[in-house]
Amino acid sequence: MTQRRGDQQFTPLELELMKALWELGPATVQEVHQRIQASRPLAYNTVQTVLNILHRKGKVRRATQGRAYLYEPLVTQERAAGHAVGDLIDRLFAGKADALVLSMVKSRRLKAGELAALRAIIDEAESGGES
Repeated sequence: MTQRRGDQQFTPLELELMKALWELGPATVQEVHQRIQASRPLAYNTVQTVLNILHRKGKVRRATQGRAYLYEPLVTQERAAGHAVGDLIDRLFAGKADALVLSMVKSRRLKAGELAALRAIIDEAESGGES
């Protein structure tokens, strides 16, 4: 079964819970709930429901630990970021990654050090080296 493109993306709330799991590692609903309370007060049941949705979508796995479920991310932060950036490039820049980078440079979203690092990566790629 192939995944639809929308299944690859996280809703804002799903992403917030995934970030908590990426930081915590395997965690119970209570631990995830406590982690996000500082930034956004949510009901315990809301956290539990969203974690169950993520489990149903195959984004997290769960195992019984005592009387609670322990949730663990199955999608890495790097993979989620890759999908999100790819979707952004497709939707806003007609699939052209260079247009995204140029937009970031023109809008001064990259600091001098970041530009220097980008130049070094480009130079290395042009000379046939690997990053």
